[in-house]
Amino acid sequence: MKAKEIAERLANNAESVCRRLLPRGKQQGQEWVVGGIDGEPGQSCKIHLVGAKAGVWCDFAGGRGGDLIDLWAAVKQSSIADAIREAKNYLGIVDVQFHDRHSRPTQRPEKQTGVQPVKTGSLVFRWLVEERKLSPEVITRYRLMEQGRNVVFPYMRAEELLFAKFRSIDEKHKQWVAKNSMPSLFGWQAIPEDARSVVICEGEPDALAWWMLGYPALSVPTGAKGLSWVENEFDELERFDEIFLAFDADAEGRQGAQLVADRLGFERCRIVNTSPHKDANDLVKAGIPQQLVSKIIDAAATLDPSELKQAADFVNEVIREFYPVDDDFSSGFESPWSKAQGKFKFRRSELTIVNGINGHGKSQMVGQIVLSGMTQGERACIYSGELKPARTLWRMTRQATGLLEPSMPYIRSVHNWYRDRLWIFNLVGTAKSEKLLEVFRYARKRYDIRVFVIDSLMKCGIDPDDYTKQKQFVEQLCDFKNEFDCHVFLVTHPRKGDDEFKPTGKMDIAGAGAITDLADNVTTIFRRKSKEEKVHNARAKSESIPDSVLSEPDALFCWNKQRNGEWENSISLWWHQESFQFLENQQSQPYKYIPFENPETRSA
Repeated sequence: MKAKEIAERLANNAESVCRRLLPRGKQQGQEWVVGGIDGEPGQSCKIHLVGAKAGVWCDFAGGRGGDLIDLWAAVKQSSIADAIREAKNYLGIVDVQFHDRHSRPTQRPEKQTGVQPVKTGSLVFRWLVEERKLSPEVITRYRLMEQGRNVVFPYMRAEELLFAKFRSIDEKHKQWVAKNSMPSLFGWQAIPEDARSVVICEGEPDALAWWMLGYPALSVPTGAKGLSWVENEFDELERFDEIFLAFDADAEGRQGAQLVADRLGFERCRIVNTSPHKDANDLVKAGIPQQLVSKIIDAAATLDPSELKQAADFVNEVIREFYPVDDDFSSGFESPWSKAQGKFKFRRSELTIVNGINGHGKSQMVGQIVLSGMTQGERACIYSGELKPARTLWRMTRQATGLLEPSMPYIRSVHNWYRDRLWIFNLVGTAKSEKLLEVFRYARKRYDIRVFVIDSLMKCGIDPDDYTKQKQFVEQLCDFKNEFDCHVFLVTHPRKGDDEFKPTGKMDIAGAGAITDLADNVTTIFRRKSKEEKVHNARAKSESIPDSVLSEPDALFCWNKQRNGEWENSISLWWHQESFQFLENQQSQPYKYIPFENPETRSA
């Protein structure tokens, strides 16, 4: 949750917040009045309690003011980040957490020999000051280091070194990073604790230049389009109400700014245009006065809402509709079965209903599809309201290995593979639909997850006979998948029938008719229980099972609706109990979606 949203929630409870922070004050009309942020009696500090200005305050004696987050930090004498954490705890806001989410390795960049603070008069110092026109003060502020003829940029947070980047002063493109560096932003050591806006730029010298021009700045580690740092910095950046993206004025820079804004929030990101100068360092070199720099920042453009597009923007997508490209990753991912190639695909911005009778394998079907998607580069998040996370992962690990009992090293290898591909919504029971979507939005923005599973609709906090809320929830899912360009699987149940020996269709889904109307795809998994019954009876009598029975498929995966495709039919599959996989044919063997990798063998 961003700082602005937290400030708004505090403002809705402005009087209670004031009584907590400044209990010696008193209410006068629509204001809370106190002597100052130290809490002494008087009338020099006033906080609005109601109306459009609720939460806005000013200490006339001390010359300070802001919103209630600023007040919290001022009274507690803490940083904005600490004030936000305390305010969230006060408001009962719980940060999103994922079960079994492996944190990044705790190891830090390897120490390099000969690295020391930049010395006045050294070769690196002269390069920074004479060629780059950076001041000795900003060199100290950002704690730059040197190693012979290399400048070292330390990426620090809370006095901890996360990333170390080296750059030769002789060769512009000779750059490298220390081993074990964690992707992060450069410059936290120079950001004031009370800053509520920040510049994010493309290049460490530019960050120093922006600071010299009067604007606290951070730099990305690997160019405009490298976004590996986002998930590591997502929480740290929540305190900023405004983020100015000052990337290079070229096509890659403009595209990179769009990608960053998509992850951090279009509503608080603005695009800085330094043209005709390339970047902030060029502004410093050219001696551009502060007054003109302020105009550049004031003119920073907001980004159009993602919903507002020119028709011409869709030309490439329209061409793909006419001339599909088989390996076009942006269009989605293929199913696990070769017999389905060219018939259907799990595309971006689609909602797929997976329907089926209890015990017919809906969850296993979705799990196998998701595993296949992850092998094709997708990241996934699963909510299973009926199974504990460990049980969900136990089942998926059987599918991933194709084995009934994989070895413990193999299990660890599989979960290491999951590390940056699979997340679990950690709740067993009924999730409120609002919370579920909140977590999904967070997951999409922070981790760029594009495949989401809800297993099932019955566990989303909506009564089975509340068709209005069911329709509203499915509408929200459609809005979500369209806004965030992702694929959502929703598991549903059919209405109770006379038996479980005949397939159900899209008209048999329990609940509101809008579920199938709004979905892009409607599928059904049907296990042939009649065959299973014949096999069971034959084995119970120690009789041989006729080939005619064995050759019958165990299951049908039916595609009842495909809005963006023409094929609506079914494929035959064979169930393999040990691996929990649906196989292509009777002779097929379970597929190892994740081959065993022994870390010791790999390192050797």
